[in-house]
This record gives sequence, structure tokens and C-alpha cells, in this order.
Amino acid sequence: MAITDVSDALRQSRAIGTKPADFDQFWADTFAATAAEPLSVEIEDAPLFSTPQTAVSRVFYRSLGGVRIMAWYVRPKTGGPFPLVLTYPGYSQSLGPQRFYADIGFAALNVAVRGHGWSDSDYRPGFPGLMLAGIENREGYAYQGVYADAWRAMDVALTLPEIDRERIYVRGGSQGGALTLLVAATRPEVKAAAPDVPFLCAIRNALALTNSYPYGEVNDYLRLHPERRDTTLHTLDSIDVIHFAPRITAPLLLSIGLRDDICPPETGFALINALTAPVEVETYPNAAHEGGGWVHGQRAMAWLKERASL
Repeated sequence: MAITDVSDALRQSRAIGTKPADFDQFWADTFAATAAEPLSVEIEDAPLFSTPQTAVSRVFYRSLGGVRIMAWYVRPKTGGPFPLVLTYPGYSQSLGPQRFYADIGFAALNVAVRGHGWSDSDYRPGFPGLMLAGIENREGYAYQGVYADAWRAMDVALTLPEIDRERIYVRGGSQGGALTLLVAATRPEVKAAAPDVPFLCAIRNALALTNSYPYGEVNDYLRLHPERRDTTLHTLDSIDVIHFAPRITAPLLLSIGLRDDICPPETGFALINALTAPVEVETYPNAAHEGGGWVHGQRAMAWLKERASL
């Protein structure tokens, strides 16, 4: 671990939330319901986004509740089969086709989970908005669907003929970091994962430590509706990625910004202390939510290339 400038108290951070007794069953039922939906994969070439070396397509599929999800699919035009990186967006982020993965020999499936980018035709609570959409009940809460979208993207990946199924990786930052952890925990196809400054980890800790959005959306809501605190926190405990952490077996590369006021570093260290998988940690003492930015991006790409033997 490359952990620097970290106090003992920070190193020892633990999540204060409680894993619901039926957490595993809730998610088993959610993923079973998602799998029961027809996948309905559609692939459309996107020549305006392609280059002489890189093919780009739009991929559409169906997720929980029949919601139509879009992803950009990029890969080199020659060679293969290719290692694949599944990537997920930050909160409100709209990912474009990440052609740089193809430049170094990867294919990439850049997934826009519901409410984001081209995946907002069937579900559009907005930003702010997504964090609170349906929060009164975990059944139908926004993140039940978002997690299902991320989980199901693996089913799409396995249909792609150019992909080497033995070299599938996941990566994302903030909300994308949370989805990276979720998929690493629930899809055995994942060989390694690189979450950056993950959101939705140790959520109760985060609510006590920061009022920056999106967590600020929840704190504002609870100030207006204190009578809904117990039900709201139960919903959030039910989507807290830290409860998936012990299920991860693939190696991880994790970044933490020690000045992060959106996903406080305490939540990152609570995650580390909940993991049993091998994890390499990069802390960035002067970084906020960028978590190392371009520098860490280069570190993560080199790390993934090494695992893919590229």
C-alpha cells in the first residue's frame, strides 16, 4: 500500500452503519429479477466517433423494470480477442466513448446507468434528484435500479465476440467507484478492479462528515422530514457498498483523496478495513475528489495493462 500522511485514527476508520439482515436476499432477488428481463442487446455502429484504428458502437440493453440502458463500446479494429474494461460514470456524469482504452489494446464498455447520458429516456429524476428518487423504500429506490444496470452490463459484455472472457476488468470513480466495487463483488467474471474515491461506502459516516452533494441531498431531506429518518437510513444501509466488500476476491487498486469533501477519506479507510481481497491503496494528501487525477489515471492504466499482460 502506498499510504502516506495518514493518521492512526484515519487508518482505523470503521463503518457505523448496520448491514440489514436480509441484505443478501434483497440483492439476490433484485439480480434475479434483472436477469429475468429480456436482455435485448442492440448494437449500432457509430462511424462519426470511430477512427481508422478504433471501432466505436452504441450498445443498448434492458435492465431492471425494462429500463433501456446505453453504453459506448470501443475496441481496436484489428486483432483480438481483447481484454475488456467495464467503466461506470460518476453521479450525473455523461461518459463519452473512451477510445484511449483501444489505443493500448483494450476494448471498453462505457456504461451509462439509468438517468445518465443516453440512458435517461425511461428514467430521468435529474441532478439533484437521483439520490432521493424513491428513497422512502428500497424497493424501487433509484440505486436499486442503478446497481442492477451495472450488474447487467456484464451480461452484455459476455455477448461481445471480440472479448476475452478471461480478461475482464472494472473501473470507475466516485459513483463509478461504488459500481466498480459492486460488480467486483457480484460478478465472478471480474479479474481485477480499480475503484477511485468511491461514493456510497460507509454512507452513515459520510452523512455525518460532509454536507457536500450528493450526500447533502440526503441531509437536506432529513432536515425537512426528520420523521422519515429511520426508513431513509434503512434504504441507504441496503445499498451501502461496504456490505458487498467482503465478497470481493479480485485484486483491487484504490485511490483516496485525503482532502475529499464529497467522499471523505474516512469512508475510504472504512472500506479498506472491510475488505478481505488484496488491495493496493494510493492516497493523495493534497487531492480532493479528483483522487489523484491524471497521475492516478496513469497508475491505474499501467496496473490494468500489467494484469492483462499488455
